[in-house]
Amino acid sequence: MKSLKQVLGGDVRQYGMLLALVLLTLFFHWKSGGLVLTQSNAANILNGNAYILVMAIGMVMVIVIGQIDLSVGSVAAVVGIVVALSIKNWGIPWWLGVLLGLGVGMLIGMWQGFWLAYVGVPGFITTLAGMMLFRGLNQYIGKSVATTVPSEIKYIGGGYLPNIGGLPINGSTVLLGLIALAAVIFGEFRKRAKQARLGSVPAPIWTMVVRIVLVGIVIFGAVWLFGYGEPDRLSFPVTGLILAVLVLIYQFVTQRTPFGRAIYAVGGNRAAAQLSGINTRATYFFTMANMSFLAGVAAVMFVGRAGASSGQDGTMWELDVIASVFIGGAAVSGGIGTVIGSIIGGLVMAVLNNGLQLLGVGADWQKMIKGLVLLAAVAFDIYNKTQGKPSITGMLQRAFKKSPKGVEAK
Repeated sequence: MKSLKQVLGGDVRQYGMLLALVLLTLFFHWKSGGLVLTQSNAANILNGNAYILVMAIGMVMVIVIGQIDLSVGSVAAVVGIVVALSIKNWGIPWWLGVLLGLGVGMLIGMWQGFWLAYVGVPGFITTLAGMMLFRGLNQYIGKSVATTVPSEIKYIGGGYLPNIGGLPINGSTVLLGLIALAAVIFGEFRKRAKQARLGSVPAPIWTMVVRIVLVGIVIFGAVWLFGYGEPDRLSFPVTGLILAVLVLIYQFVTQRTPFGRAIYAVGGNRAAAQLSGINTRATYFFTMANMSFLAGVAAVMFVGRAGASSGQDGTMWELDVIASVFIGGAAVSGGIGTVIGSIIGGLVMAVLNNGLQLLGVGADWQKMIKGLVLLAAVAFDIYNKTQGKPSITGMLQRAFKKSPKGVEAK
């Protein structure tokens, strides 16, 4: 157990969630007769859920501060129709239409952040009003008629990286995999060097090597899955690249910046955060503004894949986004949650949806199963906490904190 803890670097929670995702994927791959882990299906899972995962990045920050945003689907719908109409009717370049849409999303977020931070209207009420307000605004602007988008937007939402180099395996996907592996190796050596500077005793070198090898196997598997088999038609999706970049940015923001620390401080104890000098109003304001900005990014990705914006875009998206965050380990009371965890939670929901569809399970049963999974994941943790027992995460952490003799490691 001690050796395994050293290999995982103490991050038992996220590795446990990742293991659950892998097991779920392998289960559906087996039950579907090998249909899940194919190039086409993997690309469909990523393209079909990337917009939910992007919004989950923003939603986990909102939930960490102890709030919730019910308007993300409606905000995305408004941004989508603004992008489509501005390009088609105003004749502006596609990139300017995208920037205009993202600006509208940011303004909506600032509007909702104002009511929450400076007027004091709870986020639940503010965004519930926003859900109705912006759904109506979308239908008013678009007249409930589908509006097509140009090929550049379609490429953003449904395109694939080009095959550079003329290799049998997609060159862009290989290059992306090598960059990812190099980043992992750099991060491991940087972490080890930092430990040495601080005077702490780093873990044995073999643990770092094992981590790099394990992550390298995952990266190699992803490169092979996305890059080989149909080199002229598929490779790694553009939506996946956008998602990966956003995950890296927001993981850094939430874990390494004063704003990220303020989010966790406010969510953990707002009064204590105020006494420590944190501007809680600004934290609420910018967190809500960021959420709507990411809803705008998701809208561009979605209308690109759909090829058009319509009055029904964004319907019930908020439920999938919120479910992803809670399944990913966020606490209902705030203060706990990570970007990586939310992405893994969203992928669990995506694989669950895809696997059930491949098995021919009806839409009615899919909804019931997803609801039960969410309820069970949250209820189990809450029940154990109220009984004075560890949560799922707590049990894992306690198991890894014990030495082989059953005595807690010092």
